[in-house]
Amino acid sequence: MIVPSQDKSRSSRFVAAVAVAVIAVLMFGLHGSAHLRAVGLLLRIENPANPHWIARWTASPVEETLTEVPIPGGTIRARLYVPKSNPDAPGMVIVHGLHHLGIDEPRLVAFSRAISASGIRVLTPELLSLTDYKVDHASVDLIGDSARFLSRMAGKKVGMLGLSFAGGLSLIAAADPRYAPYVSFVLAMGAHDDLERVCRFLVTNRIQRPDGSVLEMKAHEYGALILIYSHVEDFFPAQDVSAAHEALRLLLWEKPEESKKITEGLSPESRKKMDLLYDHHQDALAGEIEASITRHRADMVPVSPHGRIEGLYVPVLLLHGSDDSVVPPSELLWLKQDVPRQELRAALISPIFTHVDMRSRPALSDTLQLVQFMAQIFELTDGEEAVAK
Repeated sequence: MIVPSQDKSRSSRFVAAVAVAVIAVLMFGLHGSAHLRAVGLLLRIENPANPHWIARWTASPVEETLTEVPIPGGTIRARLYVPKSNPDAPGMVIVHGLHHLGIDEPRLVAFSRAISASGIRVLTPELLSLTDYKVDHASVDLIGDSARFLSRMAGKKVGMLGLSFAGGLSLIAAADPRYAPYVSFVLAMGAHDDLERVCRFLVTNRIQRPDGSVLEMKAHEYGALILIYSHVEDFFPAQDVSAAHEALRLLLWEKPEESKKITEGLSPESRKKMDLLYDHHQDALAGEIEASITRHRADMVPVSPHGRIEGLYVPVLLLHGSDDSVVPPSELLWLKQDVPRQELRAALISPIFTHVDMRSRPALSDTLQLVQFMAQIFELTDGEEAVAK
């Protein structure tokens, strides 16, 4: 997700760079409307509290409501964002990544508002597995169910925008014949291609590119915590599993002091492991984590786009941060190979953001590239087709 910077000096530089992009749009006529909307969107994302006049000029007030998406056997919670200037606006399902706040995560809310203000009806479904830091195939079906729900509401096919690991899941959902009739395009941001490959990167700080070369990058420690949390039973004895699971959950929620209180009841050996995590020494558990990955590798195949998206028949946009240390940018290169060539509309690795943070020191060329990329969202949503009855 693109998250705004809090540095005012960097923010002003970003505005200046985007202002130059606006001039380029006006001078060279880059499809005008879509590109200006893209500029406005980026400015609203960069500073939602006090957006630039261009951002306000290209924006509509947004109405937000909680709703429920029907699924087999029940419903899931969701939030709907509708631009007041166009209640019949084209639709987009935005799928959150691994975060315990799900659709209530403030950055996701701000991001969804910014997109909806651009004239798009946005639905954010809550996927409980992802809120519990688990990537499972049940989420693929929930993404597909959400696209079907919004599509029937809009009377048109809808776009999908998957963030982080939800990007890979969204590609799988769009390739599923049950959901494909409701999908107009997919934008995968910071997505994975092969979950096992990404998991091993989170332990080794190394990952292979399609050409055989190796990308070396320090992986974010958050990844190792998720891998341990996902299979606590692989790291702690049976009597400690429940308490260790709760302690890890609180640590992922960025509540270390509460987490440490839970560990007081653990065995001495289990407390030592938790102390390593509190002291940011996940590398000491690398061998155990790799063994756990090997043990559960079969579970990662159904939730990896690699080898599972040959049936994609909708346009695909791929966007990745050049310094993403959770899902490294080499995954975009693999996805470029796996997405059917005729459906890949654009693929951009940009230094403007990492996995979650938007940077505010872009070069003009990078800004123009991102504006050009984002403009395609509006071109695709404006061209959404009616759903066959």
